Amino acid sequence: MPLEKALITNLDTGEKIPVMFNPEEYTLNKDNNFAQHTIPGLRAPLLQFTHGNMRTLEMELFFDTYEEHRSGNRVLNQAGDDVRKLTGKVVGLLDINSATHAPPVLLVTWSSLSFTCVLARAGQKFILFRDDGTPVRARLTVSFNEFTNAEREAKEVNRQTADFTKVHVVTQGETLSGIAAKHYEDPQIWRPIAIANGLDNPADISPGLELQIPALPFVDAATGEAVV
Repeated sequence: MPLEKALITNLDTGEKIPVMFNPEEYTLNKDNNFAQHTIPGLRAPLLQFTHGNMRTLEMELFFDTYEEHRSGNRVLNQAGDDVRKLTGKVVGLLDINSATHAPPVLLVTWSSLSFTCVLARAGQKFILFRDDGTPVRARLTVSFNEFTNAEREAKEVNRQTADFTKVHVVTQGETLSGIAAKHYEDPQIWRPIAIANGLDNPADISPGLELQIPALPFVDAATGEAVV
């Protein structure tokens, strides 16, 4: 069974760039951002999730043209070729597409790895040379940033309730009408917040309380009626 090669596909042009040698390892990174809310009297600030940051993929690719390499009957390079002819295909993915005014969107695949991204950084280190100084061996350190847009986000992510409800942490001096003004741009639309959080007394909110902010239009589950 032939060795499966990692593949970089330019989704703008359809060009496929197989790596010369599979990477020994790769790193996937992901982190989230949280906002801190300092409440007087609490031993630590409250954390509220704000948004997720993009994932990144990092790997090191090895290129060697010191000897001839083949893939089946296809000659990948002649012995002694300038290795930059191969590394340049990857580094060139940083170039801006004149039609989209942005670098191309890529798909990096290898076995179960499938990562839609753009090339964010490429560092070339040349480590072997011919007598005339032509590089014939190189290591290419690449970093890819995950690519997404509103259309992809809607297709790929199942938001469910979280997409339609926000969480607001009450701070000192806030009122329900003030919170409504912040999220709905209308201080009079405070009743959906009160009903969603089971508040019998709208004035009964204190610092540190987490309130669910429902999306509008809001329907009271108990009565089935729209509430404004």
